[in-house]
Amino acid sequence: MTGPHAKEATGMFDHVITGATVVDGTGAPGHMADVGIRDGRIAAIGRITEASRTTEDATGLVLAPGFVDPHTHYDAQLFWDPYATPSLNHGVTTVAAGNCGFTLAPLHPDRPEDADYTRRMMSKVEGMSLVALEEGAPWSWSSFGEYLDALEGRIAINAGFMVGHCALRRYVMGAEAVGGQPSAEQLGEMLGLFHAAMDAGAWGLSTTQSSTHSDGDGQPVASRHAEPAELIALAKAVGEHEGTQIEAIVAGCLDQFSDAEIDLFVEMTAAAGRPLNWNVLTIDASVPERVPRQLFASEQARKAGGRIVALTMPILTPMNMSLGTFCALNLIPGWGPILGLPVPERIARLRDPDVRAEMLRRADSKEAGVFRRLAHFGRYVIGDTYSEANRGLSGRVVRDIAAERGQDAFQCLVEICAADDLRTVLWPMPTDNDPASWALRAETWQHEDVMLGGSDAGAHLDRMCGAPYTTRFIGDCLRGRKLATLEQAVKMLTDDPAQLFGLRERGRIQEGFHADLVLFDPERIAAGTATLVHDLPGDSPRLDSKAIGIRAVWVNGVEAIRDDVVSGAVPGKVLRSGRDTRTVATK
Repeated sequence: MTGPHAKEATGMFDHVITGATVVDGTGAPGHMADVGIRDGRIAAIGRITEASRTTEDATGLVLAPGFVDPHTHYDAQLFWDPYATPSLNHGVTTVAAGNCGFTLAPLHPDRPEDADYTRRMMSKVEGMSLVALEEGAPWSWSSFGEYLDALEGRIAINAGFMVGHCALRRYVMGAEAVGGQPSAEQLGEMLGLFHAAMDAGAWGLSTTQSSTHSDGDGQPVASRHAEPAELIALAKAVGEHEGTQIEAIVAGCLDQFSDAEIDLFVEMTAAAGRPLNWNVLTIDASVPERVPRQLFASEQARKAGGRIVALTMPILTPMNMSLGTFCALNLIPGWGPILGLPVPERIARLRDPDVRAEMLRRADSKEAGVFRRLAHFGRYVIGDTYSEANRGLSGRVVRDIAAERGQDAFQCLVEICAADDLRTVLWPMPTDNDPASWALRAETWQHEDVMLGGSDAGAHLDRMCGAPYTTRFIGDCLRGRKLATLEQAVKMLTDDPAQLFGLRERGRIQEGFHADLVLFDPERIAAGTATLVHDLPGDSPRLDSKAIGIRAVWVNGVEAIRDDVVSGAVPGKVLRSGRDTRTVATK
């Protein structure tokens, strides 16, 4: 039979993948099966003999659900890069964006300067290229719903968005959002705006109280000025909508929570009756008290009828540092003012032994928190260099160069950077790459309130590349440390985040579920070395990483990538709360 009704009459599949080892996301043992896709869904699993428009032999390959990245910042990039590269390349089919209190909407229609403020804030706080933000996105929306509509039908990956607290405050309070407190009337307006965003499909609230988050003017971002009563009012609003969440950051996320921060998180999740997730839980055996302290918040939440989930990365993400441009070094207490000086003045100050001694003292203080790890300068590896004086130093460890020169490590590093007018690329080697820390990670991953994630994909573009954590982790589980089985690893990257967000019919290979799938070679799956490429609007740089061993990725049943090459199709959906997510109760 031919004609428009042929598919219905014959039950023909759109595509059949034969002979794959199906790892379905539930944690169940992998098994060999054929999988048939029809109308964007998984239509059959087993032995398939019916006709299909296309088929492929997947013998020796693993078919898994598409990975779900719970913490990204693709809010702007999706406009110029519908593939959310490199996440989609590495098997990610669904991303949660709008995190940390930062979104591009809502924007006040009568204040065009608010869009400029937002772009400068995103450039500073999330390390996005200002030129790319200005040239790459249309900035045609005012309401949050209009922002979601602007992405509809033009993305290749599924994406859901939280509403950023900073945007809500800015819309209602204008410049007073930084430093001011809302009147009762303004808080009411903020809540109305927030309800409208969730009615349009926003996933809930994201907010930050972190001391590291400053806007383009160097001021603490708007949400950092919010009092607990404002946060609780917003949390209650979250609980009035189906399929919503809270994502929040406080200063203690970087090291250890204060009692007040735990109380605030517990109050927020209990008031909403919804899960609250935060990032990132840093696991380091040399700080054994951190994990119990951070997970104490989850224990307290359960007692109060809430739920707090910690995100943690299953890999060590390489960080790209520099004394010349804004990076994590600027966030060490007392370092920002020195590293913010004009370059000649900055070099002069850094060459002063007294200044360096004070910087090192501050970097090793309790207040430096997790940034203490960055002050082990002997462990840094020199990346790209730009002067004749530094020829041959690329790839070398600072400790070795310092020993040859009879200098201390920080002095040596400063002199190397000064020769390049501070353009030298620096790679800090992690201090927590020891067997004890990896054993502690494997143990912590088993906790009911710990979830893998925290890639920050789409942010800090020229400084870090967290997006490939999926392929690196699976490769490590199959051929490296083997801290989890393949089935466990896949579940942690698929069903676990899908369940936390209440994604409807995603996260598993199950009949009737959306056909978000990744086909990979278990012998090869890995991530390539992060390399700097200039492919953003305005030729701005970012770190990219090739996916190795990923044969193909399907989003809603449509092939989006094959052998690391995008197909040109844009089958992704803007996932809207309620319609695409169900409520995940905390009791």
